[in-house]
Amino acid sequence: MEALSLGFLKNAVAGAYTAIRRVTRMEPLGEKVFPPTYEGGEYAEEQRQVRNEKGAVQTVETVLLDSVQSQANRMELALLRAYQGGRLKMPMLLVDFGGDGSDVTLAEVGRITALEAPHRMCDAIFRDAMYKGQPFRTAGPGEKLNSAKTTAATSVFELCPTALIFGFWDSTGPRGGLGAKVQRALVSEIVGYQSTKEGKRAASRIDPLQIENNVEIYAKRGGGWTCDPTEARNDTAGQAVRLKPSEINHGNVTPSFRHEDKTTKKSVLNHGGVTLAYAEQQTVLSLAALRRLRFPVQGTTTTTEVDLAARTVLAALGLAAICFLDEDGYDLRSRCLLDGKPGTLQFVGRGATHDFELDADAAAHLLAEAAAQAMGVGLPWPEEPLVLQPSPDLSHLVVESRRRSMAAAVGE
Repeated sequence: MEALSLGFLKNAVAGAYTAIRRVTRMEPLGEKVFPPTYEGGEYAEEQRQVRNEKGAVQTVETVLLDSVQSQANRMELALLRAYQGGRLKMPMLLVDFGGDGSDVTLAEVGRITALEAPHRMCDAIFRDAMYKGQPFRTAGPGEKLNSAKTTAATSVFELCPTALIFGFWDSTGPRGGLGAKVQRALVSEIVGYQSTKEGKRAASRIDPLQIENNVEIYAKRGGGWTCDPTEARNDTAGQAVRLKPSEINHGNVTPSFRHEDKTTKKSVLNHGGVTLAYAEQQTVLSLAALRRLRFPVQGTTTTTEVDLAARTVLAALGLAAICFLDEDGYDLRSRCLLDGKPGTLQFVGRGATHDFELDADAAAHLLAEAAAQAMGVGLPWPEEPLVLQPSPDLSHLVVESRRRSMAAAVGE
């Protein structure tokens, strides 16, 4: 199998193929796996049709192990780690909350990048940040985002190219709900096949101190707990607030398959995980979606050469995201560790396929080659991060929110 060259990728992006696809068969490292839970404490279970080894179609039970949104976030973080480790270079937009370190709370927040923010460069974190003393979306590079769209995506390419791969909606910008939208070009999800119904899981705690729940203790003024009622915090009626040892994580917890739902106050079963025959990751990078994007360099006109150069960079960046995530591994959450040999990457188009090889280092090299060509035709690809500062109001909001959260935790 041949390694992927920049020339072949560019030809594929130009129209030779529709997409890049990879299917990876995985196995759980453990008898049971625990899928994510959604509203109401449910797993995302459904029936799907698959072809068995004989080619016949059969209906099987499946459960979602990692959603499209979750996979996108994992790929973004994989790219961020590669960027921070110096393994690849790309534009990076970030807000530096730490500043000179004088505020302990803000220093703890540190730097937030567009690869970490939920809405990428359109997140409210960036809207409420400052660029050279001015609101980001009213000055310099941030102002360019206000006119971004699929036919004028150069400003996004310059500030946050991953947004053109994973999609965005500029709903927090000056146009509100009418802000630009770009669909996802890179889609991946992990599904467990031939899953059982949910199992059972017992929860318990054996206290080595053998503390009983009939001991009188109180919520202490200023936080914590006390055995002295004179140190207790009073309720609205002026009575000392009593606690149970179990409320401060002391004492035994009787083994049980059930717990009380904090919202409904009803007794519900503990999530017990599922068993699977196998899991499968399906990843598709749509070259057709990339071909909808236009990249004017001067004014509003575009050229085929510039458009192709930008789309090729985005395709290479998408491939890098796939390969770097493989290096991170697939420990999705507690008791949901998967492993498997990465499937074959292949171009797909008009019923034909073409297989190729690519690992993380080769993908980073491919991205560097593509970026160099893009800069050669006038496209912006800054390799130094664009660092913003939080506005005074945003800084105050963060500090005050954390202060109140801590106060609530200690009962003030």
